[in-house]
Amino acid sequence: MSSKPMAPSTPATVGERWWRNAVIYHIYVRSFVDSNADGIGDLPGLRSRLGYLQWLGVDAIWLSPIMVSPNRDFGYDVADYYQVDPAYGSLADLDLLIAEAAARNIKVLLDLVPNHTSDQHPWFRDPELRLTRYVWTDRPNNWLAAFGGPAWTRDEATGRYYLHNFLPGQPDLDWWNPAVRQEFELILQYWFDRGVAGFRIDVAHALVKDRRLRDNPAASEQDPPWQQLAGLSNRYSARQPEVHEIYRHWRGIAKAYAPERLLMGEVHLFDAEEWAAYHGQDDELQLALNFMLVFRPFEPDALRTIVERTLAVLPESADAVWHGSNHDVSRLATRWAEGDERRVRLALTMLLTLPGATVLYQGDEIGLRDGHVPHESVRDCATPSRDPQRTPMRWNAEAMGGFTSGEPWLPVERDPLINVEAQRKKPGSVLNFTRELIRLKRRLQGRYDSLGAPAGVWRYSRGEVLVELDFGRLETRVSEPE
Repeated sequence: MSSKPMAPSTPATVGERWWRNAVIYHIYVRSFVDSNADGIGDLPGLRSRLGYLQWLGVDAIWLSPIMVSPNRDFGYDVADYYQVDPAYGSLADLDLLIAEAAARNIKVLLDLVPNHTSDQHPWFRDPELRLTRYVWTDRPNNWLAAFGGPAWTRDEATGRYYLHNFLPGQPDLDWWNPAVRQEFELILQYWFDRGVAGFRIDVAHALVKDRRLRDNPAASEQDPPWQQLAGLSNRYSARQPEVHEIYRHWRGIAKAYAPERLLMGEVHLFDAEEWAAYHGQDDELQLALNFMLVFRPFEPDALRTIVERTLAVLPESADAVWHGSNHDVSRLATRWAEGDERRVRLALTMLLTLPGATVLYQGDEIGLRDGHVPHESVRDCATPSRDPQRTPMRWNAEAMGGFTSGEPWLPVERDPLINVEAQRKKPGSVLNFTRELIRLKRRLQGRYDSLGAPAGVWRYSRGEVLVELDFGRLETRVSEPE
């Protein structure tokens, strides 16, 4: 079992519900900044860009997984929940990042993967613990793995089958076991004590499985597109009501800190009421990522419908959170904007003027598009590959984009205009436009009110501020009282 290092004491700081109107900047650490020329982004490199993030105006940064991992799924297969993977640096590097970010009023969120571990984790390698802390069966059901094929693999030593909703090297934990729940409460407390401001929780809706391991039913229109394509819902392999007990316990832990720690769940659900239930009565997740919006076509009626549906079902005490890109989803500049800068501005205006928090993925602020990754350079375990949206951040117009002086782990796109240095110098660039939107967001206090508009136009107000998104002319207008 992993030895837990001592966490430094951190003074409590004030701040109540700081996430309510926050801009959270999602960093895929491996592709952000490389400080030691090994082609992999790292924590010291990230620390060197804190000044930029402060200038941009973000409130928090969410880091892709940095815990020890064999990296078959690049950190989403954790082998030690208490240590930083040496590829990214050390615990001391993380402590320094947290301290320097705090000095700039930027909070640091980590990615937590509680649904499964790596098969290299000490729990799975221990003959006794692997049989009690993971999900096993003698008779596999019809569940499918997200990366293809059955979700069950036969263990030669026992003749039984263990569950893996992702890779065979990512066995699913048994959340019916109290020992698993206790271990993760300790993990949360360890990182909170270290000064981490909260977690983005991977596949937050999937931790608890049907105790009887019943076959999943056929997919319906209420299921995400990938489940409809596979033909099976995840009704029993995820989405169990007992998961809410876990988050009520975790929220109690989060509330014991000042400021309260944030729990932001990756809730991949397309039923609005079921999604909204993850907020509880202000006693579960504070934020639940909204994939119902992400997978909508970039059309005013489709987007407005899901935004208004979301706001209607949210508990009164809860806050919305909006995003258009992440490390798993094609970037908004490619998927929504089709490379058109005017459509990028429409998307950013929407995301940053709706009520609630906004998550920007690294590069959204400069209109960074999906990269081109030749077949021979693909590193991802999924099909289709997620590498295009994980290609390195572009800081300048140099060959390696200012990301590394070595050989990058994924190809770097070459574009003299889509980079931070060029756009920071250019008034009216996408970057400076985004920065102004973030400054505007801080002043937006009123509720969302939908306003009448001609076809192809989405118009709404936030208090005295009028927002108009013209999808026909590809123009944005934001009117503030003088």
